[in-house]
Amino acid sequence: MIAAELAAREAPESAATCLELAETLASASDMHESALAGFIGRVDAAGEQRRWGYPSTRAWLRSKLGMRESRAKERLTLARQRHRLPQVAKRLAAGDLSYGCATTVADAVARLDDTDCAQAESMLLDMADQGFSAGKVAAFGRRIRDVIAERDGTEHAPDQDTKHGYDKSWITTTRSLDGGRYIKGWLNPEDAAIWDGTLAPLAKPAGPEDHRDVSERTAAALSSVLSGGHKATKVTVICDLETLTGGNAPARLTDGTPIPAAQARRIALTAGVSPLLLGRGNTPLYLGHRERFASAAQRQVLETLYPTCAVRECEIPGTLCEVDHVNGWALGKSPTDIDQLALTCGWHNRFKHTRPDQIHITKDQDGRYVYRLLPPPNRRPLNDTDPPDHLTWAA
Repeated sequence: MIAAELAAREAPESAATCLELAETLASASDMHESALAGFIGRVDAAGEQRRWGYPSTRAWLRSKLGMRESRAKERLTLARQRHRLPQVAKRLAAGDLSYGCATTVADAVARLDDTDCAQAESMLLDMADQGFSAGKVAAFGRRIRDVIAERDGTEHAPDQDTKHGYDKSWITTTRSLDGGRYIKGWLNPEDAAIWDGTLAPLAKPAGPEDHRDVSERTAAALSSVLSGGHKATKVTVICDLETLTGGNAPARLTDGTPIPAAQARRIALTAGVSPLLLGRGNTPLYLGHRERFASAAQRQVLETLYPTCAVRECEIPGTLCEVDHVNGWALGKSPTDIDQLALTCGWHNRFKHTRPDQIHITKDQDGRYVYRLLPPPNRRPLNDTDPPDHLTWAA
């Protein structure tokens, strides 16, 4: 209510007054962030976001709260690390520490054990008290990790982000304290297509009891590829016939990434090229009720139509999704026809089957199905008649 009142007011005429009020409001916002971290931490620990149809806490923060990926990651890190940072949590809640410094410390200690975490917290807070900026504190936090890696005899590769452009693919790895490795890098569009084509079939959920998130399934798929247990790579490049015969119209990948015409022709020279027919012609796209599972040709069409999961705001790429019978195969309502199918990620496919009352299905102007998540039926709405001196949250 206070925030709504402040947002409706015009800024004062005095710039000096605005400066003072901005500093006061920023400090109050830091305290709000402390409360928000507590809420996010509880949701994350309890898995409440899954009851609302979100496969991960970060997906909920991006989709429902409208956060950018970097902001969602930052807040989730703080929510998960705050119990290991008692000084940071106390000072942030009291308005004595900025949110920027708190998240910087949380990120710096995320990969440290509890003993090193406590020491790092004190050192980084001392720097903040001496007036160092959040950027300087972050740099010192990285140096702490370097020193610990040297102490423990583990390798530590320097940050390579500034040493590479975006023309060539690159990957760096850093050994962690427990003998594992952190992986960072960049793949150009062509290499990214190969990555997706190779890992997508292996990164699907193994079944209803597979509770791994996409990142965990992708890591397992990569391990399978490195150990030789993978299948041949499939990459779909969509282009006009004129492009293949010398035209300049760009091609595109299934996720919409543009591919220059010359590069598309170069890929075609070393790949099998097959026509994709959106109809009943040479490719069987209407299988009726005699076949339950979609054909490879149908999946190829669907990956062209659905760059991501059909659930609105779900960002799982279509190549990582499963084929869903829109009206349910088990109910006998949805034949395996191309106009009765959509792509949904493994999580939302199971969610739709177990909680059909929380999915609302429509079609967009291009004929693609759009799934919209609905609140749980037992959700208690906010009471607008509550007195203004307290806040009520939904159960």
